[in-house]
Amino acid sequence: MIDAETTWQQACTALAGGDYEAAYGVLDAALGELEDNKSGRPVAARLCLYMGSMHALYGDAATEQLGTALNDARTLSPAVKGEALYAALNAEFEARTLDEGVAPPDATVREATDPLARFHAICALSLLEEPQAALDVHLASGELPPHLRWRLRSWQADCQEGLGHTEDAINLYAEAAHLAAGLDRAVMLQEQAALLIQNGQPEEAKKVLDSARMLYNAVQRTPAANPAQIEDEGMTLATWHYLRAQALLQLDQPEAAFEMIREADRLERQHGASGYVVALLRGQILSHMGQQEEAIASFEAALKLAEDGDRPFANHELGVVLLDMDRPVEARDRLEVVLNEPDYPYLPEVLADIAECDYRLGRMPEAQLAAEQALAQGAVIPASLVLGSVALDYFQLDDALEHYERVVREAAPDSRDWITGHQMAADVMAQQGFPNPAAAIAHAQQALDHTPESDDWHGTLQDLLAKAQAMLGQQDGRMLN
Repeated sequence: MIDAETTWQQACTALAGGDYEAAYGVLDAALGELEDNKSGRPVAARLCLYMGSMHALYGDAATEQLGTALNDARTLSPAVKGEALYAALNAEFEARTLDEGVAPPDATVREATDPLARFHAICALSLLEEPQAALDVHLASGELPPHLRWRLRSWQADCQEGLGHTEDAINLYAEAAHLAAGLDRAVMLQEQAALLIQNGQPEEAKKVLDSARMLYNAVQRTPAANPAQIEDEGMTLATWHYLRAQALLQLDQPEAAFEMIREADRLERQHGASGYVVALLRGQILSHMGQQEEAIASFEAALKLAEDGDRPFANHELGVVLLDMDRPVEARDRLEVVLNEPDYPYLPEVLADIAECDYRLGRMPEAQLAAEQALAQGAVIPASLVLGSVALDYFQLDDALEHYERVVREAAPDSRDWITGHQMAADVMAQQGFPNPAAAIAHAQQALDHTPESDDWHGTLQDLLAKAQAMLGQQDGRMLN
């Protein structure tokens, strides 16, 4: 008589080695032996659930197969609907296929003695956007078969990321990578790298990506099982180049980043199709390199490839690059489109960019109003730069200085905005007659240290610094008398 648990252990042994075909073969053979055995239907139903668990690993690509496995299990033994594993798999299936009205797994499933049921309950809760509930399900990785241990950490990392706990997610992806092997390990390392980039840690991301790249070399030395696997590896390698490009751009190495994004685009075209994110990043890199017309072409390409939720990002980028090209009318048109997208996460920044457009068009009241709204909504740096410009035009020097000093406080050290804040603060203090020459010296020196000699600001800052130092010397002389 076929034993469901023994058969499942045999399948798990194959899955641990990455041999999915052998695992399916084990379950298929066992189901075949039970096909005409009425007394064996409950066992066959359980095997169908295990088959469903395997299908669930493929996510949205295998929802039909998962649904079939659940239906087969019910047909073989209606009593299977009372099992925790069935309930968990069914919740995961509905979460992937239904838009609303999906009931999350209840407490009996979340606390089931069957660790496989708890694993799929976590999957379902995560898909239903209940990350904290998923994290509250108690499940140690050692309770699961090896092929699910890294996946558990991956799901938990996704939940932590959804809660905004980036460091926790980074650590969980690192653990997932440790538990995984081959291309799966590379994918987990890339997920970790993506969060490191998002967290402003490009050097750490590069190290992680270096580790992932060595795994591709190992994968490439192993003959791929089928064309689909080759395609998956090619697209995943394209993602590696995309992430590498992001890290290099953050490290202010746009030329090297461009080489990476060009290879990502080539791999996507070879193994699938051109992607929106690659086109968008290519535009960002080109913009950083000062190739604005080419950047516009890339952003337009990204816009054509984008789905509805992605279009605001491409339009925002287009608005910014057009603004950089001093084409404020066209830029404002793009930005207005984005402003009408209530779910776009960077609306305060869009408002600040619109304020900059209005300022360049000489619409001072409109620029000030939009910038004040952007500042109130959290776009502190770009809004403060516009408010400083408006205040200067109105010769409200105290207000202008306040705005530029806010930029210095809030911007990342050595960033373009930080340098601009120091430059403008020093200039405003000069216009005020250096009431605080020591502060003017500090601003001018910081700006000068990061301003190349070819920049017009270099000479201006040297003059400001000399005047402020002379003024400080006069004050010190008076104090000594």
